[in-house]
Amino acid sequence: MNPQKPVGARVKISKNGPYLVSGALPLHKQTIGTNEDGESTSWDKGRQYPAQEQYALCRCGHSASKPFCDGTHARIGFDGSETASREPYLDQAEVIRGPTMSLTDVEGLCAFARFCDPHGKVWNLVGESDEPVAGKHFVSQTCACPSGRLVAWDNETGKPIEPAFEPSIALIEDPAQHCSGPIWLRGGVQLIGADGFAYEIRNRMTLCRCGASRNKPFCDGSHASIGFSDSE
Repeated sequence: MNPQKPVGARVKISKNGPYLVSGALPLHKQTIGTNEDGESTSWDKGRQYPAQEQYALCRCGHSASKPFCDGTHARIGFDGSETASREPYLDQAEVIRGPTMSLTDVEGLCAFARFCDPHGKVWNLVGESDEPVAGKHFVSQTCACPSGRLVAWDNETGKPIEPAFEPSIALIEDPAQHCSGPIWLRGGVQLIGADGFAYEIRNRMTLCRCGASRNKPFCDGSHASIGFSDSE
């Protein structure tokens, strides 16, 4: 659960301000692709931003220079208080054990990407993980979960089944919901709280960038309910 990361690759949360990114982390857009039934089925890479050693990403949702901060947070009196649990992922997770694989689930981290839904939902698929087709869908759908709310585990080895990511940041777009989604940290990027707290390093995390999450700094899906748009 703790991938290696380049020295200096981190995101520091500023008090009531932006995410301060360092370590030359690549930044690009990722769009949720859907099938004819409107189910989330693919990640489609979009715009790649010019490389920068350091940059500040908007956290309040109101910058006129999104995805970057322009100082608007100070003018509007943005409250970016971090309210999310700081307990390790596994201490928070519900465990659902299947015949060959298991599922851990921390519902509070849900970013509403909906990759868990196709083929009968991952909570049902885990119970059929010894069947080749169901097992394949179970792994692909849990690995597509951007927040890492859902993680598949190999019962024999006791190890998580994780997608291979280079340290990077993606900005999620969700055309099916007519909104822009969270900031997606990938590949074990260190997240540091405004008070200096080092959050557990995980392969996948989603950070609120609409300003409305009640589980800051993490996304709770509020971007969909408020129709947040990353208009630049």
